[in-house]
Amino acid sequence: MRAAFYQTFEGPVTLEALPDPSPPEGGVVIKVEATGVCLSDWHGWKGHDADITLPHVPGHELAGVVQTVGSGVAFWKPGDRVTLPFVCGCGGCPQCLSGNHQVCDHQFQPGFTGWGSFAEYVAVRYADINLVRLPASMDFITAASLGCRFATAFRAIAAQGRVMAGQWVAVFGCGGVGLSAIMIANALGAQVVAVDIRDEKLDMARRMGATETVNACCVDNTVEAVRDLSRGGAHVSMDALGSPRTCFDSIASLRKRGKHLQVGLLDSKHRHPSIPMDRVVAHELEIIGSHGMQAFEYGRLLDMIAAGKLHPEKLIGRIVSLEEGIAFLTVMDRHDQTGVTVINRF
Repeated sequence: MRAAFYQTFEGPVTLEALPDPSPPEGGVVIKVEATGVCLSDWHGWKGHDADITLPHVPGHELAGVVQTVGSGVAFWKPGDRVTLPFVCGCGGCPQCLSGNHQVCDHQFQPGFTGWGSFAEYVAVRYADINLVRLPASMDFITAASLGCRFATAFRAIAAQGRVMAGQWVAVFGCGGVGLSAIMIANALGAQVVAVDIRDEKLDMARRMGATETVNACCVDNTVEAVRDLSRGGAHVSMDALGSPRTCFDSIASLRKRGKHLQVGLLDSKHRHPSIPMDRVVAHELEIIGSHGMQAFEYGRLLDMIAAGKLHPEKLIGRIVSLEEGIAFLTVMDRHDQTGVTVINRF
């Protein structure tokens, strides 16, 4: 198979001919029809993820067709159109038995704990627990955009943040997950303040449903600007970027008893940022992490898409070849691309 391949962190990513994978017991091999290029893939290439064993094939936002099925798989057959969460639960650990596959004790993550989807084929473990059947009406490019950013934002906003109509939501960072969160919060009836440092991303945030926007480079105090626009502070705020500044500002922008959602990943130098703990205590704030979404929870998301309440396809910025995706991967941290990049030509 043709696949993106690197042998050292921060080293060259090359297009290689590698052996086709075989399905593991309880797993399947998926022919990849589309895969997103996510900042998490860049973090992996940089060496920020301890689960990656070199050499490696990146990629974790995928959609495709089941090619072959391993022993012990009950619910899937060749030809099935599928996607899957970027965190796959084992189904048997205490976390999975409580319904929390997204924090499985033995989780499988294509593109991190195993070779990923920047390839013609990818082997996936725990298929019966983690595969999600695609509606016939959904194309593979849209489906690939769900697996990490959109599904993660959906669970963060709808389940972890429990956003309700009439609330104010602040979203710091208007990349893929931030724009997804804006669209989802808007669909749930919330009013959204979007924060970024680029006007073109804030323009797209408005198109996704943001009521107000703040360019953090153009105001004296971002926190005060968000509090003013949200009539006293956000009920729910999300750091969708992952930096000490956005983490702090997200928490500081909350009104009393508000909820901060940490979704953006901080790099290895900034994993223990300062937070306004005095405000957390005095205002009884909640700090909530959110890490993916279980496969069995995709039903509500897919229903909202089918009903026309959510339009993840509007987030897609570029559709590229595998070669173009490889070139983009290593410069994601300094690229001004707006929207989601998806590979669909291998």
